[in-house]
Amino acid sequence: MTKPTMTRRALLGAFAATTASAAPYAANAFGLLRGAGDIRRLKMHSARTGESIDMIYWIDGDYIRPAIQEITYFMRDWRSDETLDIDPRTVDIMAASHNLLETRQPYLLLSGYRSPATNAMLRARSSGVARNSLHMQGQAADLRIEGRSVRQVAAAAQSCNAGGVGRYSGSNFTHMDCGPVRSWGR
Repeated sequence: MTKPTMTRRALLGAFAATTASAAPYAANAFGLLRGAGDIRRLKMHSARTGESIDMIYWIDGDYIRPAIQEITYFMRDWRSDETLDIDPRTVDIMAASHNLLETRQPYLLLSGYRSPATNAMLRARSSGVARNSLHMQGQAADLRIEGRSVRQVAAAAQSCNAGGVGRYSGSNFTHMDCGPVRSWGR
């Protein structure tokens, strides 16, 4: 008789489901960004890899390290399969913005971590890619969400007053990062 095995993803999913059902209601935005909240959750899908994530990554003031590691892997440079630790402050901005949008739809992740080689390649193709992009430091994400405009997503992120927010309406995505507070785009 073989023993059933549980993958790391299944274990984290079971943990998240258990804690979500036991955790009290959290405010729309939380932590240092907007008051108190007992849990923080992030929902995303990547069309590039076909993967999805629905992860509670913070409970009662503490980051759950395995959940942050899973988010880091999810947000990897899909072109090279390279990872770099994703800054939890960026994850917090993304999660708080999502809560403010009051939707059950996951983010569509277009770009998370970018290796220097990927950033250079994208920079050669577009003038809108920064030479020293915060994507290369694991501190930025480019996102869209079904049913919400770039303007709505950017407004939610800007209300966190916690980092950079770029509106790319022509390409239908919003950039969020944990760098200095600033905004740009249309």
